[in-house]
Amino acid sequence: MFAMVTGIPLLFIIAAAIALVIISSARFRIHPFLSLMLAALLTGLAAGISPEEIIPIITKGLGDMAGAIGLIITLGTLIGVVLEESGAAQSIAKSFLHLLGHKRVIISMSIIGALVGIPVFADSGFLMLQAPGKKLALQTGKNPDAITIATATGLMATHVLVPPTPGPLAAAGNLGAEQFLGMVILIGLATAIPAIIMGYLFAVRMPEALSSKERQGNFSQTNDQTNLPVFWKSVLPILLPLILIILGTFIRMSGIHNASISMLIFLTHPVTALAMGLACGIIFLPKNKNSPMSTWMEKAILQAGPILLITAAGGAFGAVLKSLPVNEFLNQALLGANMKGLWLLPIIFCISALIKTSQGSSTAALIITSSIIAPMLTALNIQGAVPLALLVSAIGSGAMVVSHTNDSYFWIVSRFGGINLQQTLKGLTVATFWMGLTALATTMVLWFVLV
Repeated sequence: MFAMVTGIPLLFIIAAAIALVIISSARFRIHPFLSLMLAALLTGLAAGISPEEIIPIITKGLGDMAGAIGLIITLGTLIGVVLEESGAAQSIAKSFLHLLGHKRVIISMSIIGALVGIPVFADSGFLMLQAPGKKLALQTGKNPDAITIATATGLMATHVLVPPTPGPLAAAGNLGAEQFLGMVILIGLATAIPAIIMGYLFAVRMPEALSSKERQGNFSQTNDQTNLPVFWKSVLPILLPLILIILGTFIRMSGIHNASISMLIFLTHPVTALAMGLACGIIFLPKNKNSPMSTWMEKAILQAGPILLITAAGGAFGAVLKSLPVNEFLNQALLGANMKGLWLLPIIFCISALIKTSQGSSTAALIITSSIIAPMLTALNIQGAVPLALLVSAIGSGAMVVSHTNDSYFWIVSRFGGINLQQTLKGLTVATFWMGLTALATTMVLWFVLV
């Protein structure tokens, strides 16, 4: 017979589990999937769950999370790869630059980066956009370092805040907000806009580090496609799912039920909406003769695989925490009348920022933090579309803080953007710090107004 640990000792066990995940992934480079699974197992055993019960809890949590959100992550990743390989992302960039004009090239690249960052991984998005950025710098005489930072910060903002990017999508799933994904998108966009502006302000203050002659060898010479798809075909795989998912959220919130509404609910379900967006990409966007569709799909599956594993492991960790008497203790000892709601946002921001800064991955920070917070939502009495969406934004805000030398994205921006280490630290690292704080402040204001 195993006695369940309660009270302060239980909190110490959970804190030790969080420290284990951070240290094992940051210091010893253990994959977050393994770190989370190990933490789940040791936490359950240390807290008093019997050995014969702990494995079923872990496997059920892993399977439930993979089933709830795995297909959505896969479809979102497939859309991103189709946009990348077909040249649609470059078409979007070209159209926005034509609309806003070369005089506004820096803010244009911030907006383009933000739009491309919704379905496309930030790393891939930057590799696609750095070549047009280089050409624009030469054509307009604008500071190429400013263009680089504007692109990078725009990508980062939506990468951590707006589904169907896997990080915020997985966080929404962990918090039980997948049925409110449209609200998560809307709140994420509202939070991302001030962060994008903050990134732009840092970009325009960037001094030029290298002369044009020195810089030429630092840029990646990617293929600059001339036969790009038209704008409406390029943007349709992004906008159609977003519009449908947002519409579906409001339909579900309305509580109306009839035959026609049931069909709308089906069409606006995130899986159906993303599948329709993917279909639009496959049907309307041009195929690359040198890279067949099967190669695109394989690339997307390879990208989605690690994210699915980490997300499922986060579900397993969360299932173990949910099986512990955490809520009972919080209700009795920590949650007074003045301890609910707004106070939680900076706390989870700090947890997410600590995980991001220590191990480098924004996606891992989103998944791990949401896994930690999810079991406490019942005690906190946090439920519904808006509060849960704001929690996702608070976690995403922390996942921006900060991009530095242990982040692969940092080195991609430095190497392919043609800026040295010092400039990248002054530009991207400092910008992501202030962007995260700006996004947190926006989230707290929205909570005060909407909740």
